[in-house]
Amino acid sequence: MNFDKQPTLTGRLLELRPLQEDDYDTLFAVASDPLIWEQHPASDRYQPEVFQKFFRDAMESGGALLAIDQATGAVIGSSRYHGYNESASEVEIGWTFLARSHWGGQFNGEMKQLMLQHAFQFVDAVIFLIGPENIRSQRAVEKIGGVRDGSRTDGSGMESWLFRIRAAEYRGQKSY
Repeated sequence: MNFDKQPTLTGRLLELRPLQEDDYDTLFAVASDPLIWEQHPASDRYQPEVFQKFFRDAMESGGALLAIDQATGAVIGSSRYHGYNESASEVEIGWTFLARSHWGGQFNGEMKQLMLQHAFQFVDAVIFLIGPENIRSQRAVEKIGGVRDGSRTDGSGMESWLFRIRAAEYRGQKSY
C-alpha cells in the first residue's frame, strides 16, 4: 500500500488538507510573526524571501498540509510528511508551525494525533527532527510520546535531534 502524503484529516479542532499554490498569502500572514521562529534554526523564516523558499519546498515535497481552525475557518499553520522510507518503515513529520494564538497544546496535539494515526496505517515509526535549541518543539514532541533517539541532518542540512514514536508504543495513546 502506497503512503498517502497529502490526505485530508479532520479532527474536533482542526482540519488538515493538502497545501495549494493559492494558500501562499494566507499562510504567509501566519508565518510573518517573528516570534513563531525565535527558537527555530531558521529564525528568519518570517521574512518574505525566506518564507518563499520554505513554501516552494513545501509544495515540491508533495506532503505539505495546511492547518485550518474548524471553529473559525482561519488558516493557522502547516505541517508536512517528509522523507518517507519504505524499507525502514518510517516517515518524518515536521516543518510544522502554528499561529501563536493556537499555541499551548490542544491544536498541536490534535494535529500530531491526526498525522500519527494516518502515518501508522503505512509505517512502523514516525520521526521528528528538531533543532537542538528549539526547546519548545522538543517539549511538544515529548508530550505526544516522542523519545530522543540520537541526531541526524535534516532536509535543509542542519544537524537536528531525532525523536521517534513507534506505532506499537503509540496505539491508543492520547496525544494532548
